[in-house]
Amino acid sequence: MNINAIIGRDRELFSHDVAANEKDLSAAIAGSRVLVFGGAGSIGKEVTAQIFRRRPAALHVVDISENNLVELVRDLRSSLGYIEGETRFLPLDFGGLETEAFVASQKPYDYVLNIAAMKHVRSEKDEFSLMRMVKTNILDTRKTLGQAIASGAKKYFAVSTDKAKNPANLMGATKRIMEDVIFGEAEGTKTAVSTARFANVAFSDGSLLHGFRQRLLARQPIAAPRDIRRYFVTGPESGMLCLSSLVLGAHREIFFPNLDAGLDLLTFSDIAVRFLRANNYEPVEVNSEEEARGRAGELIEQGKWPCYFFNSDTPGEKPFEEFYSGDDNVTFERFRDMGVISAAKVSAEIERLYRAFLCRTDAMRQAGRWSKADLASAITTACPDLHHVEGKGSLDGKM
Repeated sequence: MNINAIIGRDRELFSHDVAANEKDLSAAIAGSRVLVFGGAGSIGKEVTAQIFRRRPAALHVVDISENNLVELVRDLRSSLGYIEGETRFLPLDFGGLETEAFVASQKPYDYVLNIAAMKHVRSEKDEFSLMRMVKTNILDTRKTLGQAIASGAKKYFAVSTDKAKNPANLMGATKRIMEDVIFGEAEGTKTAVSTARFANVAFSDGSLLHGFRQRLLARQPIAAPRDIRRYFVTGPESGMLCLSSLVLGAHREIFFPNLDAGLDLLTFSDIAVRFLRANNYEPVEVNSEEEARGRAGELIEQGKWPCYFFNSDTPGEKPFEEFYSGDDNVTFERFRDMGVISAAKVSAEIERLYRAFLCRTDAMRQAGRWSKADLASAITTACPDLHHVEGKGSLDGKM
């Protein structure tokens, strides 16, 4: 399946920039000690492969998903083989005691990458999932940054999201707070910090496009919003963007895809149509979930596929995404396909806000009880750019 054709592009992004800077990229990674948190997810495995092929002295990968980690090892061995450097793959929670003990037992790392994240808006639906989002995206990120700083790491990279700019949902706001925290906490240390804001990674685990594949395998109807538009990059492109920010990014720099490089805003319904036709099925639009389920067997036997397209009513969904705004210090001169934001030094007021947030959430966790309203209030106070309206709907209530 030609993913570029499905997402409306005729060439790969970032490969030109990576090739132009290969000498610096290889020189930085070769012989270095590298630790990757969340290295077996859709983005993490791509970053890990980019690092592996540049032959580090040590590559240690931590991921909470035992199954994904096993598949990562199989994929690396089957595609790239082996390197002389030490490789270790550990099925651990990156913010847990076991990971902390493991890192403490090792020689210091030159580069630490944090690709672990809770990235779904649907995961802010209740106070328990939302607290885990806060823990993963902010608290554990701060903890692992602290470990990197204490050991004298050259660089700490953490993945962000396009939803961090002018966030409309709590998930995006947690990533925006994360940016403030890591830039603020690393200031004045020997450890530089950079990040990357992504478009949607096409067909990544858990994404709607990945859901299209699963529905096809299960011979089930496809449902998608017709009014939500997104930018898309491929898995390999996500790995190249992360690697570029890790090695080529200066302190407080945020890398993102240059929209002039050929990215277009696409609706999920348009992609569903392209996806089905690429798999030799003709999409047939129906009027309800019930009709889609009821006609699936009949239509699929005819080489057609039932599709229910609807207007989104889920809270926190922006109609389109953005990577930067007019008040950001942005350059497009350094790379062909990547833009770079030079984030301002974290102000005393922003530092006060995020430190108050850390104290407030720590008190909730120590008490062992909290409400969604409490957490939402803490997030909103710490992220003044958040424009969030609480709603009753949830993506869990849709097909």
